[in-house]
Amino acid sequence: MTAPTRPAGPRARAEIFEIDPYVPGKSSAPGTARLFKLSSNETPLGPSPLARDAFRAFADKLEAYPEGTAKVLREALGARYGLDPARIVCGSGSDEILHLLASAYLGPGDEGIFTEHGFLVYKIAILAAGGTPVVVPEADLTADVDRILAAVGPRTKMVFLANPNNPTGTYLPAAELERLAASLPPDVLLVIDGAYAEYVGASDYACGSELVAARENVVMTRTFSKIFGLAGLRLGWCYAPAAVCDALNRIRAPFNTNGAACAAGVAALADIAHLEAAVAHNERWRAWLAAEIAALGIPVTPSVANFLLLHFANATEARAADEFLTWRGLVLRAVGAYGLPQCLRLTVGTEEANRLVVASLAEFRSRESRARA
Repeated sequence: MTAPTRPAGPRARAEIFEIDPYVPGKSSAPGTARLFKLSSNETPLGPSPLARDAFRAFADKLEAYPEGTAKVLREALGARYGLDPARIVCGSGSDEILHLLASAYLGPGDEGIFTEHGFLVYKIAILAAGGTPVVVPEADLTADVDRILAAVGPRTKMVFLANPNNPTGTYLPAAELERLAASLPPDVLLVIDGAYAEYVGASDYACGSELVAARENVVMTRTFSKIFGLAGLRLGWCYAPAAVCDALNRIRAPFNTNGAACAAGVAALADIAHLEAAVAHNERWRAWLAAEIAALGIPVTPSVANFLLLHFANATEARAADEFLTWRGLVLRAVGAYGLPQCLRLTVGTEEANRLVVASLAEFRSRESRARA
């Protein structure tokens, strides 16, 4: 009997090639004297000075493995937010937590739900785990609870919800979030991604931690990459039911958070003044940018996060605006991959960057008007 022919080389699972690789926002503008990167929702205030000092101090300990469970960081998070440290799992950014959750709870034949303009990593995580992504339409660029529930079927095992959402900046109020959690089957895991939670000042907003405390099928993820300014260290965490934490701790890498990141994270949590300054800066300049840009005839989606979604007439105008701003040293985020080719996402930056954005958009609109005349 002839032996079967073997492949010429190793073959990855077929579904891996259904994944569109995540492409970060651009971070350079060739030929410009000064660059303002407003494409990745990074804080213009940078990290806390205390976090910087803790990071530098860790340089004398680089030869040692970190403590394997991020115990000190989990205890600091518990103290800061009033949570049980035993129900916290830390990771290399919240992206790793999202992938771990998908790996633990999704497999071939299982469905994971997310909304049409939700974070791109959700689809990647679902496909990487062998699951099937299910995309649910939004209502006015906002997640719609009834549409999500209508998409839930016997194969549904997970629902990803960014609250507030990236790149729209919209959110579900606490009552709607509670309704979603209460209406899901008990075997469907609701993952509430709160990457931008610290920026939200709306009185009807809830981050989701109370839902986690009350239910066995809700997880809240958070990150140190945004308001805490530690994106370069890759540090995130989740608050979850004990059974979910047990599953994640069984599959995560033994030392998936590095010691320097954890030390900086603990210090960042202690610097309340720096956090409050970041919130105040964002609230002031987010409102100013929204009003000034709307006055130029460019619609802006109301946002509770640290970015704004700008709407142009069509994809062609959005590309032209992007090119014009890049020429001025202003790097924004094109969001065609999110199904919004007519839009650009603008991170709230420093005062200098914010004023330059508005001035440059005004010049762009003036040139466009003259070209049409």
